[in-house]
Amino acid sequence: MFTQGKIIYFSPFYFKNGNTSKNKYFIVLKSSINGLVIASLPTRSVKAQSLMDVTHGCINVDDRCFNCYAFEANKVIADTGFSFPIATYVYGNEVETYEIEILTSNYLIENIDYEIKGTLLQEEFTNLYNCIKNSNSIKRGIKRLL
Repeated sequence: MFTQGKIIYFSPFYFKNGNTSKNKYFIVLKSSINGLVIASLPTRSVKAQSLMDVTHGCINVDDRCFNCYAFEANKVIADTGFSFPIATYVYGNEVETYEIEILTSNYLIENIDYEIKGTLLQEEFTNLYNCIKNSNSIKRGIKRLL
């Protein structure tokens, strides 16, 4: 379930920090590192409109410590033909590690607790991965694990 490039939709997703749970996409960047998975929770929120000059792809502004990968609405990004229905963003500073044991105990039943939407197309995954890995805005520990 937590293989590299996998897009999972959790309904609902339980946040590590205790925030109110809600339905959320989850993209696996790297998996099974000492029982951890490195992933992003894509969002439709635009966090720096003045820096968003790309509709699809990497946006990296090191002098502003800003890193984002933009997914254009309705552009096929996965092997299943999946696309996000609206413009969606992955922010480098929001990439986190998650414990696989906790995820698998919280989400037991496929198509009830979660749905696998597909695996990112290889070029799309490579572009996302490199965008995040080469950013100065991600946490040092995560950068080392990537």
